[in-house]
Amino acid sequence: MLVGGDEGEGKEQMPRMLIVDDEESICFSMSEYFSLHGYDVDTARELEEAEKLIENHKYAVAILDLRLGVAHNVDGLEITKLLHERQPDTRIVVLTAYGSAEMEDDARRCGADAFLRKPKPLSQVAQVIQGLIESPPKQAVKSA
Repeated sequence: MLVGGDEGEGKEQMPRMLIVDDEESICFSMSEYFSLHGYDVDTARELEEAEKLIENHKYAVAILDLRLGVAHNVDGLEITKLLHERQPDTRIVVLTAYGSAEMEDDARRCGADAFLRKPKPLSQVAQVIQGLIESPPKQAVKSA
């Protein structure tokens, strides 16, 4: 049993992950997969739900779809920007079926660390996440 000073170690063993995708089946399968791989997983299917989670929890990593909801708005960029501003140490992976070079540039400007195109095997997503977590966060570079 963890007591007192060991509490921080327990949190390191279970990094918190946020998954945002409007498809329930994707949220479910990724949540199951990453929970089995040692993550404490929260899921959101829309912008407002993600915003509330970001306000209330600190995330080690987030996997975000770009287009959410029936209208397929690019809410994922807003979530990326919000998460990057509020939790700059969170590693952000964009996982989308709408992947153009321009969209990737936009996502990276908003704070994404990685940009992956669906469909992508969860084992490959996990490899990318592991690499991001093990590497130091990139330093923000302000352009003139």
